[in-house]
Amino acid sequence: MELPFHQHRKGQLVIALHGVVTCRVPDGLWMVPPRSGVWIPGGVAHSNRVTRGGRLCFLFVEPGIIEMPSHSCTLSISPLLRELVLRLADIPVNDLPVKGATDNPIGRLVSVLLEELVHMPAERLHLPLPNDPRLIRISEALISAPDDRRTLKEWASGLAMSERTLARLIQRDTGLTFSRWRQQLHLIVAIRHLAEGMSVQRVSEEIGYQSVNAFISMFKKLLGATPARYVITPGDNRSLNE
Repeated sequence: MELPFHQHRKGQLVIALHGVVTCRVPDGLWMVPPRSGVWIPGGVAHSNRVTRGGRLCFLFVEPGIIEMPSHSCTLSISPLLRELVLRLADIPVNDLPVKGATDNPIGRLVSVLLEELVHMPAERLHLPLPNDPRLIRISEALISAPDDRRTLKEWASGLAMSERTLARLIQRDTGLTFSRWRQQLHLIVAIRHLAEGMSVQRVSEEIGYQSVNAFISMFKKLLGATPARYVITPGDNRSLNE
């Protein structure tokens, strides 16, 4: 399922309960795997794409009520915060306290939730998207076919520019080198495929790795866990030896 571009007055936290959601904003892609959420400030246009079988929860936060990032980012979600959001989501709207009220059980839950939310650490699950039309051609091609292994020199030749000029444009628009940008794209695509149940071997092939060990090494270096361990969520019965 994919929701088209839209925006909200309030800030929004999109939490992935099951599956993965990819959130797109004008200048980037944000990945929301299980145990994480993406923070979208109020007024920022965005679209959400949910993997098959995915389930989401949305938390809307009144502007200015707490200090949250002014830019979109992926946040690690603690078990406590997740359970607080789910508990409040089950409460009928008419039973919710008036704004700012903390002298009742529900109001106190809201206070604890907001206090927990501001302390959630950011994760590196962001793919910056370029603005230059020539670079957009490259990014759209690689997003559509992440196993495309053309070198920077080959891309530059196709765009009738020097390799050095293209490298400079990519660094300027994304803040990353071409190889690091493509690696980040591979990471985001890999997490989405893994959450859909694709095997580690198949994922490595889908993103153009000839060696599954090389893929696992890249994944662990960037996220601190092997692909199989990273996608396991509480309640999963899958083996950690995948």
